[in-house]
Amino acid sequence: MELKLTRPICFFDLETTGINVAKDRIVEIAILKVYPNGNKESKTWLVNPEMVIPDEVIAVHGITNEKVANEPVFKELSKEIYKMIKDSDLGGFNSDRFDIPLLAEELLRADIDFDMKNTVSVDVQTIFHKMEKRTLEAAYKFYCDKELTDAHSAAADTNATYEVLLSQLDRYPDLENNIKKLSEFSRRKQSVDFAGFIAMDEEGDEVFSFGKHKGKKVHDVLEKEPGYFGWMLNADFPLYTKKILTQIKLSKLNNKLS
Repeated sequence: MELKLTRPICFFDLETTGINVAKDRIVEIAILKVYPNGNKESKTWLVNPEMVIPDEVIAVHGITNEKVANEPVFKELSKEIYKMIKDSDLGGFNSDRFDIPLLAEELLRADIDFDMKNTVSVDVQTIFHKMEKRTLEAAYKFYCDKELTDAHSAAADTNATYEVLLSQLDRYPDLENNIKKLSEFSRRKQSVDFAGFIAMDEEGDEVFSFGKHKGKKVHDVLEKEPGYFGWMLNADFPLYTKKILTQIKLSKLNNKLS
């Protein structure tokens, strides 16, 4: 089974300093780029996170502070990484909830205007959980009949994720070999931002999905309570959430002026 592609797709995996999308940093990133003609290219980078990697995290992925001390910081790698992914759709394992949001934060901090407007993503974990509900190691064993002996290294996890998706397409005839369809199937909920603070309602309008304004239309809240916009920009929300919020506010202002 080969993926039917109309544009490249980049499967990627991150090893990080922790699981806080807004605060933690990348220590390793691996990308496997698959082209419509079947060609592939892969790259892996170690990254100096400019912060201490906690011992409990080192115990998971084995990347120590000493190992990354002399590696480039993310900003130095950001243009090369973005060049590799910018023309592609994205794929990963738990990527919609973690890897894509954290990568977006790193790119925005590096002054790269990363956006998903013209990109779809396929979360292989969601397909797996909807079909079998297991971990990546179990998925690799179940679908590919192989042992994932180097789990929690970015390159091994990335290649395993790609192989699992191909096997899922072989196993489930109902799964359409189409990246947009796979993206729709693997999407957990319709969020406007990656972190899920802003969602879409049935009318197609942006609504807050948290706090005192949960379920309310964003543009209504910003109009009635202008200070809420400033509070969110200054609070500890992900940069991508703040970017989307600003776009909504500017769109509303432009509509008033036109």
